Amino acid sequence: MNAREQSYGKVGEENAAPAGGSAQAPAKNPGETGRSEGGESKSSSARASSSAADKRQAKVLLAAFSRPPEARGEDVNGAIVIAAESLATYPGLTEAAQYFGPLTEVAKAQGFTVDEEPYEFALGNKNVVRGDFHKDVGTRVMRQSTLAFLWHGYAVSITVIGGTEDEVEELIDGVSFAAGGK
Repeated sequence: MNAREQSYGKVGEENAAPAGGSAQAPAKNPGETGRSEGGESKSSSARASSSAADKRQAKVLLAAFSRPPEARGEDVNGAIVIAAESLATYPGLTEAAQYFGPLTEVAKAQGFTVDEEPYEFALGNKNVVRGDFHKDVGTRVMRQSTLAFLWHGYAVSITVIGGTEDEVEELIDGVSFAAGGK
């Protein structure tokens, strides 16, 4: 898989995204646009209420796919998804490893099986926790690895999906952390 480097300014990490792949900026969350779902302008109190709720919800920062998600293919559609969830969502969560409790519940609900219990390791100059899962999809196996760390009041996850262990490892090898910009 050829790679193209992309930088994600808000969290300051860089990753190799598949060349010719599909990188999708997430749709704005309600409350960020200043308009309601029907398109009408929100009052300032509705925006403030919505903004407070947004801070407690998960936000997808980036979703990049080998091909558009709706496109069918014979192989697993490799992907990288970066998300952040407010720590306020999980009272008492003080270590990234604790985030794998709820994350594993969600993965199991989606039909994934735990391959290996989460473990901590150094990725460049940052310690992250990694958990590995797999799911049988017809005659194929979908592999998922999630890297998680706590950052500025958020649990940040970098989830990679691939059809082989090598594909997942290649995507993880492309993850690096750079010093924050502006």
